[in-house]
Amino acid sequence: MNSTPPGFRLLRPPTVIGQFHTLFFGSVRMFFLGVLGFAVYGNEALHFSCDPDRRELNLFCYNQFRPITPQVFWALQLVSVLVPGAWFHLYAACKNIEQEEILERPIYTVFYIISVLLRIILEIIAFWLQSHLFGFQVHPVYVCDASSLEKAFNVTKCMVPEHFEKTIFLSAMYTFTVITILLCIAEIFEILCRRLGYLSNQ
Repeated sequence: MNSTPPGFRLLRPPTVIGQFHTLFFGSVRMFFLGVLGFAVYGNEALHFSCDPDRRELNLFCYNQFRPITPQVFWALQLVSVLVPGAWFHLYAACKNIEQEEILERPIYTVFYIISVLLRIILEIIAFWLQSHLFGFQVHPVYVCDASSLEKAFNVTKCMVPEHFEKTIFLSAMYTFTVITILLCIAEIFEILCRRLGYLSNQ
């Protein structure tokens, strides 16, 4: 006899697009952020240098240049986007919902669509925040206002290391966000079409 409670079985997404989204989200996006993100941004603070090259000035201007590090921001984005799906799967586990029941019972269908809509909203918010925090291009020179640190510094120029690689990586993260939004929208359409097909067969 299986000792695992039946309500805690792994529940796959009820749609083909949803399963592809889980694969895309769980493998490609996390691998890209975890491996390549560390390679591109891992030592950015150490190589960020200003004129004059003084430690306190470099740290001050880097904190101004990066209010939040990109790795932390994208990690928070991934976690927040996972929350709606995790919430639904927890609900399904507690209610012992089968995969087929999600499309057969209207209440479960509505709950699942709400979780997908929440993912879309969170991705759009993350896209907007990313555009305001990091822009769409990393320039090789950052102009830092260091007057609050020491009046002698006033405005100083800082060199941003590997700016071209960071621009490519930034564009890739925007692309991942857009792809995820499109997949979620497509999943909602698939749910509605399959739901209508199920009703027409009744």
